[in-house]
Amino acid sequence: MKPVEIYTSPLCGFCHAAKRLLSQKGVNFSEINIAAQPAKRAEMMQRANGGRTVPQIFVGETHVGGCDELYALDRAGKLDALLAT
Repeated sequence: MKPVEIYTSPLCGFCHAAKRLLSQKGVNFSEINIAAQPAKRAEMMQRANGGRTVPQIFVGETHVGGCDELYALDRAGKLDALLAT
C-alpha cells in the first residue's frame, strides 16, 4: 500500500470525515496538522498546486485533493486501486 499523507487542522469537519474514511478502509496515514505546524502550510500549498484549504490528501505522489475528491474516488470504485498500486 502506498503511503498516505493528509494535511489537516483540528477543527475541520472535512478533515475528520476524510480520516474516518481512510481509517474504515484500514489505511495507515501520516497526519500533518498545519495549525500545530504553521510552516507546513507553505509545503502543503506547493505540493497541492496552490491548494489552500484542508484537508489536502496525497496517496504516494498523487494529489487526491480534499475530502470531496476522496469520497468521489471511493464512490467510483477507484480509491482502493489507487491505494494498492
